[in-house]
Amino acid sequence: MGEPLDQAAFAARFGAALHRAGLPVTPERSARFLDALRLLPPVDRPTLYWTARLVFVTGRAQLETFDRVFGLVFGGAGDPADHRGSPGNPPLPGLEPGPPAPAGAAPSPARPSAARLPGGDLRPEATGGGSERPAATGTQRLTGSAAESLAHQDFGRFGPGELAELDRLLAGLTIRVPLRRTRRREADPGGRRIDLRRSLRRSLRTGGEAVRLARSHGRLRRRPLVLLCDISGSMEPYTRVYLQIFSRLCSPAGGGLAVEIFVFATRLTRLTPALRHTTPDAALRRAGLAAPDWSGGTLIGRSLAEFTNRFGRRGTARGAVVVIFSDGWEGEDPAAVGRETARLRRLAHRVVWVNPRKAAPGYAPLAGGIAAALPHCDAFVSGHTLAAMTEVFDAFAG
Repeated sequence: MGEPLDQAAFAARFGAALHRAGLPVTPERSARFLDALRLLPPVDRPTLYWTARLVFVTGRAQLETFDRVFGLVFGGAGDPADHRGSPGNPPLPGLEPGPPAPAGAAPSPARPSAARLPGGDLRPEATGGGSERPAATGTQRLTGSAAESLAHQDFGRFGPGELAELDRLLAGLTIRVPLRRTRRREADPGGRRIDLRRSLRRSLRTGGEAVRLARSHGRLRRRPLVLLCDISGSMEPYTRVYLQIFSRLCSPAGGGLAVEIFVFATRLTRLTPALRHTTPDAALRRAGLAAPDWSGGTLIGRSLAEFTNRFGRRGTARGAVVVIFSDGWEGEDPAAVGRETARLRRLAHRVVWVNPRKAAPGYAPLAGGIAAALPHCDAFVSGHTLAAMTEVFDAFAG
């Protein structure tokens, strides 16, 4: 049996290979790739390709280099990018493919063997003996197939079975949000500031002489996360999935994030108490009872104004990452959406707008509400599938 895959080393070495090839890959991107692998375990090569591409590629000009590195590292079976790039391109330095197989040799299997990169193995290779890994059991194949289909299935088409599988996949979900420096300080021998109080207290042991100065640094805390979800009729196909993800984030299994959750249609409702410390199904039932305007009309501007006046200005939005899940359809004045988003942006650290309709072919942000709000948003993403949520989580961290 082969060695278990070290996902952290896998992500780090693949990110390093892309960096050496010229892509602007940072350690943060490699860490995000590791999170994506844990959220969506790659069951085949195309799934791995699209997962890595969503994380590492940030512009069209980077596609050719990414495809070449991916093909050289995972050479063997075809992948969705084989039709791009020039076949005459020279190999990348340090990633030259091995010699061709001799004539008459058996073709390589569809699933590529482990590849090596300069500086270490990317994946464990079987050594000696010619032993093979046992075939996956029926349960393993079923689980992998379900994860693959869920990765790119639109949330609006999820049924009860997909929702149950989604909760299993979200079990290992971790979210990164930006850090902020607090006013509280803690002891640090290498800190930049002198801790006067501790230095004086320490000098009492040496007759009032400050022989050694105490130093400190400011504590770092994760910024709070504020989620506002549109539960009007036009967003109903996506609302249940989003709330199930929210329930995971604000539960004890969410990694201790400071999360506040609100929903709105024609009025604003705070759902944080209803979604905390309970199962996803129970949380959704409590959410339905708490929000009387579920699947009603849409008054985005009025709801954002209520949030800012009642919660945002009192501290909930100050320095926070605010994420709005809505398609931008406004039932009243679209200009009000722009005004209230601008007010919110002055309070928050970042404002991210998630619109699942953005992924539709030919989409353009022409709806009055979204058109007025976009100039005041730091990121505009779709979040319509589990794979696309990687982009949403990237937007959290900026």
